[in-house]
Amino acid sequence: MIADLARASRPLSWINTAYPFAAAYLLTTGEIDASLVIGTLFFLVPYNLALYGVNDVFDYASDLTNPRKGGVEGALLPPARHRTILVASVIACVPFVVALVVLGPPLSWVALAVSLFALVAYSAPPFRFKEVPVLDSLTSSVHFVSPAVYGLTLAQASPTAGTYAVLGAFLLWGMASHAFGAVQDIVPDREGRISSVATALGAARTVRLALGAWTAAGLLVATTGWPGALAGLLALPYLTLALPYARLRDEDSARANGGWRHFLWVNYAVGAAVTMILIVHVLRNGGLP
Repeated sequence: MIADLARASRPLSWINTAYPFAAAYLLTTGEIDASLVIGTLFFLVPYNLALYGVNDVFDYASDLTNPRKGGVEGALLPPARHRTILVASVIACVPFVVALVVLGPPLSWVALAVSLFALVAYSAPPFRFKEVPVLDSLTSSVHFVSPAVYGLTLAQASPTAGTYAVLGAFLLWGMASHAFGAVQDIVPDREGRISSVATALGAARTVRLALGAWTAAGLLVATTGWPGALAGLLALPYLTLALPYARLRDEDSARANGGWRHFLWVNYAVGAAVTMILIVHVLRNGGLP
């Protein structure tokens, strides 16, 4: 059962939610304290177990026809395991959420509530935002941006225009990544009567939308000045990987999986680069606030 829970949480994605929280909190406070440790652990494992576990349970019927499922891109657990996955997700999350509510100010409760609502509403009825074109990409992006927003509110940061620009760029990047990822599932989604931004717009237009969003994200973060201009260049790897699919036909949409798989390694490389840029920013400004 432990192995099933681990697979459902998609360990390769843990860092994608834990890092934004930890970076936002640590670079605001400069302190390693209980809030940082508890929040990082929460967004590392329990949050991902709930996020992907809920998704795997309510997408089970359509995942059966999706060749990508059953591995690192999504667990394919039998219905007998579904109740256990949902219960385990709640049990894993509740102690951390209670502790974070006790430790945080009221504004952080709002940010955490929005994050948890988006987690559930994306996959679970009656919301199923994942089947509402464009809202699916927005909600998916919130899954990764909201830990950073929560980290800032928990640390009681005083956001600047640059902060909002970076968060806006992060949101656009997440929407682009989700939209491009949806392209590879156009055929099985349509066969399973599941709507998405990609089934609504088609493969080529969705890829072009993603290219536009990545470009906008790079330009937006570049407006924050140095080292934001350097960070803006981090959109280039995504543009390079996605551009060959800009004329992709719907019936060949599964080919986009080739570019999608490369994104995993690009994400880690970009994450390392962002870390260095943040360090340069901190040093340039004479240390942490």
